Amino acid sequence: MPEDRPLPDARAPSSTRRFIARVAAREARLIRRGKQRPHSFWSAVSLVGLIGWTVVVPMLAGIAVGAWIDRKWPSRLSWTVMLLFAGLAAGCANAWHRIREEQEDRQ
Repeated sequence: MPEDRPLPDARAPSSTRRFIARVAAREARLIRRGKQRPHSFWSAVSLVGLIGWTVVVPMLAGIAVGAWIDRKWPSRLSWTVMLLFAGLAAGCANAWHRIREEQEDRQ
């Protein structure tokens, strides 16, 4: 850490320390990003693939667990469908977070 940056005071509120930590983490990502090659077509394709798997894997896990619950404890409600949608929601939230992180790195 360079000496010209102010260090957070130990007496500072925790919200200030968290803010400084977030700024430092973002700066570190930007420095790492500056050392990497510029984005190409293939890096965009790989990001789309990563986002796809980020959504598909939780959905498949939800289907597998739901089917197991439906076989083990039959009921009038379909756990497979409910956990499919729960996996979809979790995957979409994870993909949204990943895209936001990628956008922050590009700024």
